[in-house]
Amino acid sequence: MLNYEVCWQAVESKDKSYNGKFFYGVVTTGVYCRPSCPSRLPLRKNVRFYLTPQEAEADGLRACMRCRPLAGADPTAQRMREMCRIIEQNAGERLSLAELAAKAGMSPFHFQRGFKAVVGVTPKQYMEAHRLGRLKSSLRQCKDVTEAVYDAGFESSSRVYERADTRLGMTPKQYREGGRGVIMTYATIATAFGPMMVAATDRGICSVQFADDEADLLKMLEKEYPQAELKRMVKPYHPDFSRWTSALREHLAGNQPHLSLPLDIRATAFQMRVWNYLQSIPYGEVQSYSEVASGIGQPTAARAVARACASNKLAVLIPCHRVIRGTGDLGGYKWGLARKRTIIDYERRHRETDPARTGAFTNAPGGPG
Repeated sequence: MLNYEVCWQAVESKDKSYNGKFFYGVVTTGVYCRPSCPSRLPLRKNVRFYLTPQEAEADGLRACMRCRPLAGADPTAQRMREMCRIIEQNAGERLSLAELAAKAGMSPFHFQRGFKAVVGVTPKQYMEAHRLGRLKSSLRQCKDVTEAVYDAGFESSSRVYERADTRLGMTPKQYREGGRGVIMTYATIATAFGPMMVAATDRGICSVQFADDEADLLKMLEKEYPQAELKRMVKPYHPDFSRWTSALREHLAGNQPHLSLPLDIRATAFQMRVWNYLQSIPYGEVQSYSEVASGIGQPTAARAVARACASNKLAVLIPCHRVIRGTGDLGGYKWGLARKRTIIDYERRHRETDPARTGAFTNAPGGPG
């Protein structure tokens, strides 16, 4: 039998001598940990104690990705974090998969698979996302687009324009000019969580936001895209736009837990990793900022994860509402904490018995103009 008071004292002091003697679970985050787990101390009322991992998993908890109670330190995760730094430091060079794998001391196949499992994207996607992050900064600082393209490490401007549809959300020139010339159509739909505005370009959905009335929603959209040409979508909606809003309605009603819609987003490499990871959190579950940081291979970046969540412009589609503090508190939510709590509770009630994990960003051509 466990002495819960002694267990709690060990958790409070993060006493490594108790590792393996018991495990503690946090019901608000759905994870179980070693007593010495470096995550933020949870509230006592949310903690349960177990003799074995099997008991914790029988209660529906999963192993913490930070302290990894089922194993020792994960050397593969550490190696992949080191490879991320190598990619960032050599963004101006052409690094093939074979070259990266050789630096990691692995075969290309195992390196590709291991990198994606830890980071959430392929080495090529990570490299391009990092370059595009540099490009965005360079576009604001360099005297012209061509200089910015080469400064960011791209071999030619044509390669950037090829990728603009799927990563930059607009051409480099449009981005440099604050979205000038980009046409966005929008509509407001009623939901159980209040009015929701959906905005899209011809490449996909670029904004999904909640507010208490339509006037506030439009102000938010104008603030996010001050140079874009905004047009209200008139009925009957464009077939693609109608399909996207119908899918969102079904999702918010609990009838379609998993969404895969074309997105027109702009993100730094770090934001993309965070947002990709958020889409992998199962419907109806939550994780802490620290867990997300560990999940993307940067366990000390919990605050940066919180900033990436705050930068999200796609409510529900990028489910930042599923991220809370390690203490069990809700943390922040740009569309209101009451709405965040309501959405979390609603998803939990409609959770499937064995929910599938959602996919990564989808960017499909063709849509409302």
